[in-house]
Amino acid sequence: MSSHADEHRMLEIVLANPDVRRIVDRADELGVRDWYLTAGGVFQAVWNHLDGRDLRAGIRDYDLFYFDLSDLGYDAEDRIIRRAETLFADIGRPVEVRNEARVHLWYEEHFGVPAAPFASTEDAIDHFASTTCCLGITRAADGELRVYAPHGFDDLFGMVLRPNPVLAPREVYEAKAARWLAEWPRLKVIPWTDHSDV
Repeated sequence: MSSHADEHRMLEIVLANPDVRRIVDRADELGVRDWYLTAGGVFQAVWNHLDGRDLRAGIRDYDLFYFDLSDLGYDAEDRIIRRAETLFADIGRPVEVRNEARVHLWYEEHFGVPAAPFASTEDAIDHFASTTCCLGITRAADGELRVYAPHGFDDLFGMVLRPNPVLAPREVYEAKAARWLAEWPRLKVIPWTDHSDV
């Protein structure tokens, strides 16, 4: 199957989740640039489809990332977060909105390792704990939905979880892997020590 066909398949599956459809249809109303719906709300919907489950099963929240260097203060980000709370009030789970331009300001305190500033939202997605999770959906200027998938779709559709050691420490990958394996037992988890082919 071609990469284009895989992308189309992934979009078709994920957008069948009504929560996702509402989020991507309204995200432009936040007034932020370089936004992506990413993380569990995307890849876990595919896993649910492959397992024949409700597309929302096991999804705790939806992550909407954006990138704004113009104001790295928390107050500016908080204004967007509050706007999102109103905009997405009818979504069944929280929509977590974060300015990826300011992640380096709090990452070390939260995860125990320092993080260099990201250059874009795509750069932030590149740093997820697993390459399988490095996926995002956005709307281009022409209105078309666009997918960011730097590692392709083979692991996603194969239900393979592969470590991405570029930033997150081993403990973060292993904790996430354990949590997700409990929810999706068919996942094949590649151990951290076997990540040399990443």
